[in-house]
Amino acid sequence: MQGTLSVSNPVRVLEIGGSHVTAGSVEVAGHRILDQQRHQLDPAQDAHTIVGVLADAAKRLLPAPGDRWAVAIPGPFDYVAGVSLHEGVGKFDDLHGLDLRAALAAAIPAEPGAFTFVNDADAFLLGEWIDGAALGTSRSVAITLGTGIGSSWLADGAVVSSGPDVPPDGEIHFCDVDGVNIEDLVSDRALVRGYLARTGTTVDGMRGLAALARDGDQDAREVVDAAFGILGRLLTSWLERFGAEVVVFGGSMVGAWDLIAPALGLAVPARPVRDTERSAMLGAAYAGRTDA
Repeated sequence: MQGTLSVSNPVRVLEIGGSHVTAGSVEVAGHRILDQQRHQLDPAQDAHTIVGVLADAAKRLLPAPGDRWAVAIPGPFDYVAGVSLHEGVGKFDDLHGLDLRAALAAAIPAEPGAFTFVNDADAFLLGEWIDGAALGTSRSVAITLGTGIGSSWLADGAVVSSGPDVPPDGEIHFCDVDGVNIEDLVSDRALVRGYLARTGTTVDGMRGLAALARDGDQDAREVVDAAFGILGRLLTSWLERFGAEVVVFGGSMVGAWDLIAPALGLAVPARPVRDTERSAMLGAAYAGRTDA
């Protein structure tokens, strides 16, 4: 049975994003992250180079034999086996088929059995449930908005990824709206495409679109409203089905929350989280904890 770790026995965490890896030692019981260090990571590099960057970040924590490790990484990924399934997704493609558990264990070095791999959106929501915007809730949901849309569904601290109350594999990005995948309607590329179709002008993703909308550009505002209105209607259906008490939002687009929230029009309390990195690290450590 899993439990919390003592202060003297933290979980070592690697939080892997699209352009970085953050390493830290997490005291789960005290919700503290020690020795937090962020390193640049190019997901288009070859597998040997990527593993080298991850291992170097891990070594800077000065780990000891017997340490527990938790790795938060975006999918597609076999989290039980520790094997990358990335292919054709524009990041970490060269990791496809790699046993990352074995590769990291050899490179750090560490025991292969010491590793727990966690979906990054699941780690984010677990962290918010432990010490954040979802604290005290029984059923909560997380949505991450960036180059794509991530999601996680939590019932009494357990991730729900199957069943009639959640999208396929717990991933909202597998859903279609009127026969069109949601990420082709709501994503950085979709927003850029929508504004280009209206105006013939290219913008720098959601950040550029938000700046225009705030300056009174009606086309920019209507593109944002239309896209996130679609997402809001899709989410409403699933949130009601799941019985969600709160939905937390993270990712790079949260900086435009003042524009996104009204367009979503959710009845369930929606809470933006700026520091998703801390949440993901805390949540990953919680998933990787063992009895001290």
